[in-house]
Amino acid sequence: MVKFIIAKQLVGKKVVTNDGFDLGVFVDMEVSEVTGKIKTIVVEPDMDSAIAEKMVGDDKYIKVPYNAILAVNTYIVTDRKQL
Repeated sequence: MVKFIIAKQLVGKKVVTNDGFDLGVFVDMEVSEVTGKIKTIVVEPDMDSAIAEKMVGDDKYIKVPYNAILAVNTYIVTDRKQL
């Protein structure tokens, strides 16, 4: 059964990898204009995290592909191998 979550409930949630590294905080998502499906989530990086520091793009954010998301609950958990 699919559980629906309102996007504004995600803002501010911590994003972590499945092996325990902190990436940062969810701030936004990119959605396909054609299909309406989520393409990536946009994360404000935790600059104290060595992994997050390496993943920051030109726009100062981390973009995590939607297929790398494993779970959403207290945290948003991502598969580090797919980043």
